[in-house]
Amino acid sequence: MNPEPPEERGTPVGRRVFLGTLALGALGVVAAPPLQRGLEAFLGSAAGKDPTGLTGLLPNGGGFRYYSVAASVPHRNATNYRLTVDGLVDRPATYTLDQLRALPQTRMVKDVQCVTGWRVPDTAFEGVRLSDLLDAAGVRAEAGALRFTCFDGTYTESLTLDQARRADVLVALRMQDKDLGHDHGGPVRLYVAPMYFYKSAKWLSGITVTKDVKPGYWEDRGYDVDAWVGRSNGRDDEPTS
Repeated sequence: MNPEPPEERGTPVGRRVFLGTLALGALGVVAAPPLQRGLEAFLGSAAGKDPTGLTGLLPNGGGFRYYSVAASVPHRNATNYRLTVDGLVDRPATYTLDQLRALPQTRMVKDVQCVTGWRVPDTAFEGVRLSDLLDAAGVRAEAGALRFTCFDGTYTESLTLDQARRADVLVALRMQDKDLGHDHGGPVRLYVAPMYFYKSAKWLSGITVTKDVKPGYWEDRGYDVDAWVGRSNGRDDEPTS
């Protein structure tokens, strides 16, 4: 998820919606899983209409908070989703969702840590190792970094080539053993397990291999480019496991 409080956008959430969200947030702490999933969807919808960011701070059963830096984000599915891999590569490629699903999949269970402080333990992600896509593309010798773009039209991220080739960096298609939903950045997002969650760009649409690191959306606004959990942004959180 694009993980920090969004810039001002849209119209303020109404008093009834806000109070109802508070009540549902409290209920979500003890709710059964189906109700928790419904609560998460409600908070995601409410957050999209709330320029204050307050709904993103409310508790919910799944523990996640929903952030976006775009006023609105189009939906993509198996019919119209595309992921491009280009830049300093010998074999540029464009993948459909079905093609990504047909590639070897890796599943890992790690804690998710947001730089704003919240953590969701033991979260399962599944997808294609980013290193596999890079190998298929044939990265050129002069390459040193990657730039990620998203179909929200606003968010960007970056990794060094060494970081991108780690075994715990995925182009993720599933989370918590189900297909990635729109609010969680679906149908495809980046997942960088050892870094704060702002590095795991939602709504991933482009991977461009570059010579040098080009800071992403939040790095341009002062966040660390290397966002290792517990070793960046002035935080001392326990490393994700």
